[in-house]
Amino acid sequence: MEKDQASQLIAMYGGRFPDYALHSMHTQLQNMDYSEASIRLAQSKDPTIVLLISIFLGQFGIDRFFVGDTMMGVLKLITCGGCGIWTIIDWFLIMGVTKDKNYAKFNGIF
Repeated sequence: MEKDQASQLIAMYGGRFPDYALHSMHTQLQNMDYSEASIRLAQSKDPTIVLLISIFLGQFGIDRFFVGDTMMGVLKLITCGGCGIWTIIDWFLIMGVTKDKNYAKFNGIF
C-alpha cells in the first residue's frame, strides 16, 4: 500500500487506537494490502459508542462484553456494577480500554 493510503486510513480510524500506537500502525499498514488493512481497521470498536453503552448499560456489564472482557462483564453483571461504584469508574476508563483492545486485535494478539 502507498504511504498516502496508510495515512488516510490512520486519519479515518486513528481515534479508535491509542496515540502511542499510531506510528507503528502506520508502518504496519504500509506493508499490507489496502483491502486487508481496511477490513482490520473497520472491525475496531468506536470508543465513543462504548462510552455511551457504558453510561446506559454499564451496570449490567454490557460495555465489558462489547469490548471482549467477558469475565469483567460477568462480574459487573453479578454485582450490579459493583453497586454502581464500578460503573462510575468505568465511565472514565472504558474508552482507554477500548483503544487498547482495538490495538491488541489489530496486532493479532487476541
